[in-house]
Amino acid sequence: MPITFAHARSVPRAIDVVAVGVPQGAVDDSGLDADLLAARGFEGKVGQAELITGPDGNVTVAVGLGPADDIGPTALRGAGAAFARAANRRRKAALRLLDHLPDGAAAPACARALVEGVALASYRFRPFKAETKPAELDRVTVVAAGGKAVAAGVALGAATAEAVVFSRDLVNRPGGDLVPTEAAKAARSWGRKHGLRVSVMDERAIREARMGGVLGVNRGSSQPPRFVTVTYTPSGASTASVALVGKGITFDSGGLSIKTSEGMSTMKCDMGGAAAVLGAMGVIAAEAPPVTVTAYLPFTDNMTGPDATRPGDVLRHRDGTTTEVLNTDAEGRLILADALCIASESSPDAVIDVATLTGACMVALGRGVAGLMGNDDALVERVRDAAAATDESVWHLPLPTEYRPLLDSNVADLRNIGKVPFGGALTAGLFLQEFVADGLAWAHLDIAGPAWTDEDRGVVTPGGTGFGVRLLAEVVAGFAR
Repeated sequence: MPITFAHARSVPRAIDVVAVGVPQGAVDDSGLDADLLAARGFEGKVGQAELITGPDGNVTVAVGLGPADDIGPTALRGAGAAFARAANRRRKAALRLLDHLPDGAAAPACARALVEGVALASYRFRPFKAETKPAELDRVTVVAAGGKAVAAGVALGAATAEAVVFSRDLVNRPGGDLVPTEAAKAARSWGRKHGLRVSVMDERAIREARMGGVLGVNRGSSQPPRFVTVTYTPSGASTASVALVGKGITFDSGGLSIKTSEGMSTMKCDMGGAAAVLGAMGVIAAEAPPVTVTAYLPFTDNMTGPDATRPGDVLRHRDGTTTEVLNTDAEGRLILADALCIASESSPDAVIDVATLTGACMVALGRGVAGLMGNDDALVERVRDAAAATDESVWHLPLPTEYRPLLDSNVADLRNIGKVPFGGALTAGLFLQEFVADGLAWAHLDIAGPAWTDEDRGVVTPGGTGFGVRLLAEVVAGFAR
């Protein structure tokens, strides 16, 4: 069961543990056992949390908040995560971590971040465990001054965490369980829950829509593809329109350009982009900005069946562009090409695609940072600002025009990989750019690294991370502002 979050001005009765925030260097003024904390090396740094049992049996967790002047959403998200790990054997908790906000800090945003930290660090994926042990934390009360605004921050933090958990659950489901038809069902259910309009195209409709990229990748599979569209429409006038596109490869064997067994072992996460977009749509519905948002999600797996696309085959995309497939493991860009064509047809104010696209991006940026590319400086800056606000790291990479000839094919309009084995993340971005209509602002997020982790640290736990859910929702909120 998910953790229930609430807001109160004082600590409720029947609490198993109380968390007390301690700014860095202020242990002596915390009212806690300073000698004990000092002996344990507790200094009040973000990420530090120490459990103290008093002589009366009451349990307190000292939680580091970092430097007093820097206490804000980022610090409180980390503090919430540290508390969750320190107190996960207790069911009912009260958090007094907003007592030290500096002047100018927005209490609702801090409350939201705190809730996100607690919920996300508590996450575990257990549906396939023989013995399912639920998370010990059951009810968490954020204790702070303030009224409806802080309570709304707590509620929005809970809704955001729920969306990230939904995204993580999708990514963590085995590829043989979350086949394209099941992914479409999950999208329908999520959409109904949040009042979103969801439409699903089956294989026949995809063929009629001339999505040759989706059909080409799907050829080696026994599972039919699906193309899902999810729309959020504001209740009043819309001030902007945003299209979100997510890569939905439910399992990637590499096709006939087959991966190694090690490279294939985590490829159930290759639909992390679509999962992030779906999760973000739930947050957007909760925030209800005056912005129309439409998500375009192609779902298929990439398998090695008897009629799988062969290296050298040519696919025709929705806009008529043809691609020579020279590596069937560069399949994500093939399905995104069709989705970007469809997204462009409604002429939105911005198009953002999210994909676990290239190993080359991980080589460049590691596992914790997403690659960001785009054709519009203002949109790229919006994405960077959103990433900074949500602590989801991105790095702006170029789209060098001098690399574009590397995608020229002798037999088709494009080839799906570059002519040299370098700069693969950039040539992939250049390939996608070909399918964005002229004049549209577009940004591309390559989340191949941060979509998955083996670590249990901060707000992430092993498996799918839900990277991009909070970032995309923040970008849309920026359009509302």
